[in-house]
Amino acid sequence: MTWIAPDRVFDGERLREGVALRLEGGRVAGIAPLSAAPEAERVEGTVSPGFVDLQVNGGGGVLLNDAPTPEGMEAIAAAHRALGTVAILPTLITDAPEAMERAAEAAVAARGRPGLLGLHAEGPHIAPARRGTHDPRFIRPLDEATLGAVRRMRAAGCAVMVTLAPEAAPPGGIAALAATGAVVSLGHSDCTFAAARDAIAEGAGAFTHLFNAMSPLGHREPGLVGAALASGLPAGIIADGVHVAEPVLGIAWRARPAPDLTFLVSDAMPTVGGPDRFVLYGREIRVEEGRLVNAEGNLAGAHTTMAEGVARLVALGVAPDAVLRAAITVPARLIGRGDLARLEGRAVADLLRLDGAWRPMGPPGGGLPP
Repeated sequence: MTWIAPDRVFDGERLREGVALRLEGGRVAGIAPLSAAPEAERVEGTVSPGFVDLQVNGGGGVLLNDAPTPEGMEAIAAAHRALGTVAILPTLITDAPEAMERAAEAAVAARGRPGLLGLHAEGPHIAPARRGTHDPRFIRPLDEATLGAVRRMRAAGCAVMVTLAPEAAPPGGIAALAATGAVVSLGHSDCTFAAARDAIAEGAGAFTHLFNAMSPLGHREPGLVGAALASGLPAGIIADGVHVAEPVLGIAWRARPAPDLTFLVSDAMPTVGGPDRFVLYGREIRVEEGRLVNAEGNLAGAHTTMAEGVARLVALGVAPDAVLRAAITVPARLIGRGDLARLEGRAVADLLRLDGAWRPMGPPGGGLPP
């Protein structure tokens, strides 16, 4: 048994000072006032659970669409773990039906492997007008093939998120998806505020990368952005300063009707922890001044991490405990894995030390007793 006394501890809800963690067998066995453990070893920084990212297209040079296998998923998870993210939803973007089948099979086969939660299907049931970099050849309405794949993954105990546009779902389609226990997330849509509200009533439970690939906020037609901001549902956001300008990040945080409704995602591509370029739909994508762009110079995914998003939001004035909840607690609970936001019972190898700028001081478990 070992006691450690970090400068601060994030317990999944709030930052605490003057407490010690009891470590046994490589896990956190308890939290106690520092006065109860005067022999505790001092540890610099804030100790927190590792980050949880629900939208990860790739990492370490691997794109899930090109490697929809358990090994491909593991390689992506390993690249992000090294940068502070201990649990991910590997994300398949719009592709042929057989790609969805292979990714679903991989998610089932990989269930229980460290860091892998299941699958996020971002498309192919999206609006062509808001497709972003998604290939229009593969866009199609919600169909039985996707419903069947989701049912199989849920029956195997995999967490599943499906990003779709309300206009791409037939009547009852969102309800059928939600009935499986999958999280239906609205995105890549040109829908009206009213259509978004109808989708929420049918069972949609979240919004995908707020502001990006969605009908914008208007003062007469609030669109999907307005529906997201006004709702009581979680909305993911990419805090790289590129996909959403820094002033708008702050506005988004202040605009929600309650705390803990906006959560961080990376939307990362293979360049995170990998080479500075990759091929998507047969076209080269490269990192240029911190942005991922295609040959025309248009944005093509994100080159960022959860850790970078955390540091940016704190620097913008969002309270550190709220930012940590957005990077850990809110996504963990949304996907039905509240255990990932708790310290007690967690493996030491899944804990981060954060410095005064709220950046990881090394990979998970680094600088902590084994």
